[in-house]
Amino acid sequence: MDISIVIPLYNEDESLPELTTWIAKVMREHGFSYEILFVDDGSTDGSWAVIEELKKEFDAVKAIKFRRNYGKSAALNVAFAAAEGEVIITMDADLQDSPDEIPELFRRIKEEKFDLISGWKKKRYDPVTKTIPTKLFNAATRRMSGIQLNDFNCGLKAYRKDVVKTIEVYGEMHRYIPVIAKWAGFKNIGEQVVEHRARKYGVTKFGLSRFINGFLDLLSIFFVGKFGKRPMHFFGSLGVLSFLIGTFMAIWLIAVKLYHISMNTPYKRDVTDQPLFYIALVAIIVGSQLFLTGFVAELVTRAAPERNHYLIEKEIL
Repeated sequence: MDISIVIPLYNEDESLPELTTWIAKVMREHGFSYEILFVDDGSTDGSWAVIEELKKEFDAVKAIKFRRNYGKSAALNVAFAAAEGEVIITMDADLQDSPDEIPELFRRIKEEKFDLISGWKKKRYDPVTKTIPTKLFNAATRRMSGIQLNDFNCGLKAYRKDVVKTIEVYGEMHRYIPVIAKWAGFKNIGEQVVEHRARKYGVTKFGLSRFINGFLDLLSIFFVGKFGKRPMHFFGSLGVLSFLIGTFMAIWLIAVKLYHISMNTPYKRDVTDQPLFYIALVAIIVGSQLFLTGFVAELVTRAAPERNHYLIEKEIL
């Protein structure tokens, strides 16, 4: 199979028929073998009923329905596991992504040997309250990851099959899939300017809280990607540094007192009466705790076996 088109959705019943018809038209014109994999993320409208009707008309339609809303990352993770195409295309269900972009994305993955192509909605139809924070997050992500993309969170992306079968997307990490892919060893990441269409039906499902969550997720990815396999390098380094600083301060206090004793000069305060002594004591204790944390973290796998277990209510496969 050439292409798997992955479409996570939440309450998008109005747009699904038009989107499916458009995708089928593009696929037919270019002679692709394909599947359309919808993931209904616990919709409360008639989205699943619409998908069931679409299945009767389009054999390529497959679908998974969550019992409740887990989020876009969960939907993508489950869809990636089920996808069978050589190239996986992800796109949003709200018709703001154009299926006409698919052939070029497919060509670049197959012919130019990219691991991942991320869309760049250079001209956007979003309000300023959304575009300005998005630019800030993209700039921060570029700085921390070293990946020179302009739009990390664009829903329209193309992947080699090996990429989606290797990476794990959880929490709200879908915003930083290129970063996850890079840490997994897939470094041939490209970008393509794509059309951003104004929303035709419904309203956006994302609020301002996603920017706070996005920043926390970025820090999490950076830490896990850099130190996930070697936590002792992080905690141990901080622990040793804190321990040495505390030890040095304690030795300094003791040495000063011994010097005064040897010179038979008056010593104004005992060591235990000085604030520096307690700072040194805290630094030694904190350093020991950080070192032990790093040691224990080395013994514990970071991935809990049930972290990506989701309740699937129905499937069309």
